[in-house]
Amino acid sequence: MAEQDSRTGHGEPDEQPRGGRHRRRRRRALVVTAWTVAAVLLLGAAGLGFVYYRLNGNIAGVDINGRLGGDRPEDMPHGSVDILVLGSDSRSGENARYGDDDGSARSDTAMIVHVNEAHDHATIVSVPRDTLVARPPCRKADGTLAPGAAPSMFNEAYQVGGPACAVKTVEAMTDIRMDHYIEVDFTGFKELVDTFGGVQITLSEPLQDADSHLDLAAGSHTLDGEQALALVRTRHAVGNGSDLGRIQLQHAFLRALLGKVDDIGLFSDPAQLYDLADTATSAVTTDTELDSAADLLGMAKLLRDVGPGEIDMLTMPVRYDPDDPNRVLPLKGKADQVWDALRADRTVPESATDGSAGARSDADVVRRERG
Repeated sequence: MAEQDSRTGHGEPDEQPRGGRHRRRRRRALVVTAWTVAAVLLLGAAGLGFVYYRLNGNIAGVDINGRLGGDRPEDMPHGSVDILVLGSDSRSGENARYGDDDGSARSDTAMIVHVNEAHDHATIVSVPRDTLVARPPCRKADGTLAPGAAPSMFNEAYQVGGPACAVKTVEAMTDIRMDHYIEVDFTGFKELVDTFGGVQITLSEPLQDADSHLDLAAGSHTLDGEQALALVRTRHAVGNGSDLGRIQLQHAFLRALLGKVDDIGLFSDPAQLYDLADTATSAVTTDTELDSAADLLGMAKLLRDVGPGEIDMLTMPVRYDPDDPNRVLPLKGKADQVWDALRADRTVPESATDGSAGARSDADVVRRERG
């Protein structure tokens, strides 16, 4: 199934702003904008004020605003929220088992999460790590200035200048100001899945990839953290080995995780809820406007009306680079439709992904199985 099929428009024409629609209040199904955001929101929705002190100490913060200064797009006036969610591929510490530690890290997964003005609908746009973009000049960790580069692989921005450079590159590409930043590494992702008690998926065919340590037979599985990480990291188990097939597996897993959050009724189990909040806050790095339990509580309250059926997922429109089949190039006109829609707080039109390499499913092998 192509990625654009998940965007129904909810019976509204593309030109109608979502923020002006009246919606019935849904039961408090929690938003999962990415695997990190899932657990963070659970903390806030439960109002666990008595654990703030401990949880505050878990959260690492990065001063994105201070590092980027005023050279950024203007914030949209309509009250929508835009978040850059990154998965880091650092091999340091406990992540060393996933590859050689060369002292650097790249953004292994990148998702731009747009929450509409009414805060009852979210759009997730995945950016392939292999996309060739124009990276702006960025400050490196030692304070020196790295000159801009074009073309440059998207995930190299994080390697050059850390989270601030990743945000700056996204903002230069989209002309959308990122209100917040959330990052999780391999170990944090595994621990989140394990704290959830695993996530159930069903495969229509076996998936194997020695590089990501993936080995799953066809049929139903409850994935633990290690297996889930192997699934969302694989590049060789589906399609042609590009990042595009992997993104579709990530979207399928995220839908399964959404269903897990919706099904298990965490509010009836305070102990599990606390464990999840403790794990989540230990796993994430955020911008400094989200680096406290109180800030995360505010974000959770903002997003509490976004149900699992109110999240659209798509891949930034791209085409394969004719000079290098291992790289992709933005389809500028199509990508502009996506960014224009998010800036205007409107539904992304179906035409934006027509003809995009990322909208063609190389392997539709995962389906969600509800218990």
